[in-house]
Amino acid sequence: MQRRETGRFEVTAAAGERVRAFVPAPLPPTPAIEITSQRQKLVENALLACGRLDAVSGLLPDAGLFLYTYVRREAVLSSQIEGTQSSLSDLLIFELDEAPGIPFDDVVEVSNYVAALEHGIERLAAGFPLSNRLVREIHAELLSRGRGADKQPGEFRRSQNWIGGTRPGDAQFVPPPPQEVEGCMAALERFMHEPAIDGALVKAGLVHVQFETIHPFLDGNGRVGRLLIALLLHHDGVLRQPLLYLSLYFKQNRAEYYRLLDAVRATGDWEAWLDFFLIGVRDTATTAVEAAHRLLALFEEDADVIRNLGRAAGNILRVFAVLQRRPVATIDYLAAGSGVSYATAVRAVKTLTEAGLLRELTGRRRGRVFAYDRYLTILSEGAQAL
Repeated sequence: MQRRETGRFEVTAAAGERVRAFVPAPLPPTPAIEITSQRQKLVENALLACGRLDAVSGLLPDAGLFLYTYVRREAVLSSQIEGTQSSLSDLLIFELDEAPGIPFDDVVEVSNYVAALEHGIERLAAGFPLSNRLVREIHAELLSRGRGADKQPGEFRRSQNWIGGTRPGDAQFVPPPPQEVEGCMAALERFMHEPAIDGALVKAGLVHVQFETIHPFLDGNGRVGRLLIALLLHHDGVLRQPLLYLSLYFKQNRAEYYRLLDAVRATGDWEAWLDFFLIGVRDTATTAVEAAHRLLALFEEDADVIRNLGRAAGNILRVFAVLQRRPVATIDYLAAGSGVSYATAVRAVKTLTEAGLLRELTGRRRGRVFAYDRYLTILSEGAQAL
C-alpha cells in the first residue's frame, strides 16, 4: 500500500549541531490501516488470549496477588531494557525495609516503576481519565528518586533529545523539536479518547509507536511507553485488571522491535508493526495464563504437603498464605502478616525450609530473608538480568 508522508522534518539545534528532527503526523494513519482477513485473525486470537487472561485472574484466590507480583515482574523487565541489572528477588528484598543491602541505583529505578504503574492503576480505578496529565504524573513517579531525578520529572521536555548515536549528528533517530512536543501530545491525547475504529488492540499498538516517536520526556520514555499499553487496554475494557505486559516480548525481540518502529517512521508500514504487536499480545497473554495455572497448581500441591504435617499444619498454612501474597519475606513480616507469634513463625519457617518450600537468601544469622523458591522461579522466567 502506498502511503503519504508519515510526518515532516524540521531543522533544529541540538548540542551545538543542526539536525533534522521528525514530527509525526497525527493519528490515525492515512490511508487507514489495512485489516486483511489474516490481520483480523491476529486481532481475534489476541483478544481471545486476553479474555482467557481476564478469566483466569478471577480463578485465583486473590486477584490482587497476581497483579502485585506481575506488576513487579514487569517493572524488572521494563527497566532491564533500559540497562538496569536488578532481578525480581532484588526488588522484593529492597521492598522489605528491614532487609537493607541491595545495590541502590538499579533497584530504585525498578521500585520507581512499580510506584508509577500502581499510581496509574489507582488513578484509573478512581475514574481519572487516561490523559497527558496522568502520563506526566506517572513520569513524575518514575523519576522521583535515583538516576533521572534531574531530568524534569513530570514535565514534557524543553530541549532536544535524540535516540542512538554518540551525538545528534550520528543519531539513529531525532524526535520532534521541543516546541512541537505539546502539540504532538495533545493530538495523541485526542486520539486516545476517540472510539477505537479497528478495536482497542490496534489502537494501543498505534499509540505506543506514536508515543515512542514523540519521545516527550528527557528520560524514561521507553518505560512510560510500555506502561501505557497496559493502562490503555485496561482503560478501554480489554482487561479488568492491567495484567498484560509486553516488556519480555520486546526484550526477546529487541532488534525486530526497533526495526519496525523505524519502518513506521520511514515508510508508514504500520501493518508490519501491528502484526508484530498483535502476536506479542497473543503470546504474552497466553504465557500469563499458563503461569497463573502453574501458580494455582503449585499452591495446591504445597498446601497438601503442609496439611500432612500434623497439628502444626494450621499455623504453617497461615504463614504459607502470606508467602503466596509476598514470596520474599522476613520472619517478622510473616509473623505480622499471619497473626502468629514470632516463635511460631520461626518454627513454621524452619519446617517449610526443611520441606524444600523455602530458601534463605542472605546467609546471615540475623535479618534473614526467605523466598518461596518455586513461586519465584515461575515469576522470574525471562526476567533474569541482561
